[in-house]
Amino acid sequence: MRFDELGLSPEVMQAVTEMGYTELTPIQEQTFGLIRAGRDLVALAETGSGKTSACGIPLAEMVDPAIAGIQALVLVPTRELALQYVVELSQIGKNTGIAPFAIYGGFPMDIQKAKLAHGVHILVATPGRLIDHLYNSTLTLEQVRILILDEADEMLKMGFIDDVKFILSCIMNEHQTLLFSATMPADIEELANSFLKDPVQVALNREEVSPQSIIHRFRFLSEKNRLQVLKQYLQEEKPAQAIIFINSRRNGELLFRKMKGSVDSLEYIHGNLDQNKRTSIFNRFKQGKIGVMIATDVAGRGLDFSGVSHIFNFDFPRELEGYVHRTGRTGRMGRKGVAISLVTGRDLGAVKRLLKEKGIPAAWDGKVPDLKRVGAAKSSRGPGRRPGTRKSRPGRQKKKPAPRT
Repeated sequence: MRFDELGLSPEVMQAVTEMGYTELTPIQEQTFGLIRAGRDLVALAETGSGKTSACGIPLAEMVDPAIAGIQALVLVPTRELALQYVVELSQIGKNTGIAPFAIYGGFPMDIQKAKLAHGVHILVATPGRLIDHLYNSTLTLEQVRILILDEADEMLKMGFIDDVKFILSCIMNEHQTLLFSATMPADIEELANSFLKDPVQVALNREEVSPQSIIHRFRFLSEKNRLQVLKQYLQEEKPAQAIIFINSRRNGELLFRKMKGSVDSLEYIHGNLDQNKRTSIFNRFKQGKIGVMIATDVAGRGLDFSGVSHIFNFDFPRELEGYVHRTGRTGRMGRKGVAISLVTGRDLGAVKRLLKEKGIPAAWDGKVPDLKRVGAAKSSRGPGRRPGTRKSRPGRQKKKPAPRT
């Protein structure tokens, strides 16, 4: 389905066209009519499926700029995702007069309070900062008619579930609730059953998101060769923009120092940076002023960088969902992308599970490891021995101490 077949208002249609959107993604096609009809919704879809626009385009038409006050509330787990929502909503609604705004931790509340006092139609918020404003009576949710919970499973992982329940209990008037999540753990299912009214469930499998948009490649190598191979890839692939993911801040600092000077426009982002620095890096990356960004998983969920052609897993992710979220930073909205993972022997078990459980169509650059043998070595240790213990040698047994008299 095409956007020009939806009957959008001329103001929104003009903005969507200028953003380069022509055809709806599957999540947009399956949810757009339901959202406009006022139905509560539970939508399961992987990152990169177009969920932000799936919410943002209907919101731009459903919010009335003539009515002062917060009419739509969007709850998100991270400040980066909050900023992305505001950017998207500002672009979609630039001809309509709607005013979106984001509040999140790490930014002065007084400045946020002043902006809220000037009028906000769509509020995007992280749960903790929203509760701060509610306790200080610097905003009210009395006019909220639409509530969106995005990346609900991530909010659960980050410990926000009780905060979310409190916020939902503060919205007393009738409203429409839209819940978006990549997975449906028991706590999120309980949340949906408690707070949503007869919700429609939409579940997209992996093939419906972007089946051909990302090429997944793996390189089996030794630990000591990873940096050299990464630099070779950057020279040979010539990515338009690339994100290199690592598992810890310390690993990122080491990699940044080793690569600085050999790679043009290199930056490193992690969760311990102050908010102004993080925002500056993300904005410059979105504008194309940074070519390569080293990142911890702070950049792994929900963020839309349209220019990213390559993702590199310098450290293989600790969780399988982490792989999906990282690689979802490329191949966005049907664009082509490449995900290259540098795999050492200790990663083979995780790679084997990934290929089996997620059905990733993998291609190996160079040597192909025998994944069938991965895990088999554990059974050859023999019963009664723990990994890492040593067998006692004949003739080396300790003598029993003589009994005391």
